Order: sequence, then C-alpha cells, then structure tokens
Amino acid sequence: MGIFKGGKVVIMLTGRYAGRKAVVVKASDDGNDSKKFGHAIVAGIDRYPRKVVKAMSKSKIEKRCKIKPFVKVVNYNHIMPTRYVVDFDLKKSIDESAVSSENRVETRKMLKKLFEEKYKNQTGKNEKKTGGVQYFFKKLRF
Repeated sequence: MGIFKGGKVVIMLTGRYAGRKAVVVKASDDGNDSKKFGHAIVAGIDRYPRKVVKAMSKSKIEKRCKIKPFVKVVNYNHIMPTRYVVDFDLKKSIDESAVSSENRVETRKMLKKLFEEKYKNQTGKNEKKTGGVQYFFKKLRF
C-alpha cells in the first residue's frame, strides 16, 4: 500500500476528528510490535482559520488566523487519501514519542506555530504543492 506517503493530505473518517484534514507524517504499512496493523502518524487541523477580508484590522486578522492542531496515530481504514501533497517538514519533529501523552502538549504547540506560519506565508498558485497547502487550510464543506 504505497498510497500513504509523508506529506499526503488525508481526510479523517471516524472519531473525534472525522471530516478534518490532516497530513501524513510517517506511514507504517506493516505495523510494528505495539500496533500490528497498517497505520500512520498524522498531524491535522482541529479548528480551521476563519475568513479574512481586506477591511479588517491587523489585530482582527491575527485572531482569525489562529489554528488548533492535533496529532494522532491512525489506522489506514480510518483515513481517506486526497490527491494533494504538502511540503511541511514534520518528520524531524514528530515521531512515535511525540504522540505519547507526556509529549503531546509540546508537539501541539510546535504544530500550531508551524501551521500558522505556513498559513500566513502561502505563495501564489503557480507551484504544484501550493494547491495542496491552500486545500489543507480550507475547511471541508459537506
């Protein structure tokens, strides 16, 4: 199953984060000792940034650009891949130990900072991966 590679944007299908978008950080097709099924470490957005218009003040724009992230280990059956890919450097900072309950708060803070920075510094529509970034930060409407 070579579909879930690092940087692939996926949609969570079940649980608390159902309908939310996430990025695959690390995929494990065959599983490991603790989880004997195909799974992936994903980092996603729980609360999306709100719409911003030109007439808003800088402070209001700052408030509306806030993002609430999550990090989770998910079975392949509970995520759906999309055609989009993003190029976030998450592999270095997030691993199996970062998902544990002791380190999860620090991991979320780091993700929040990274996601907000990437959201504010999006480039134009000409590059291939920028379409994935724009898709990732937009709330899924269904």
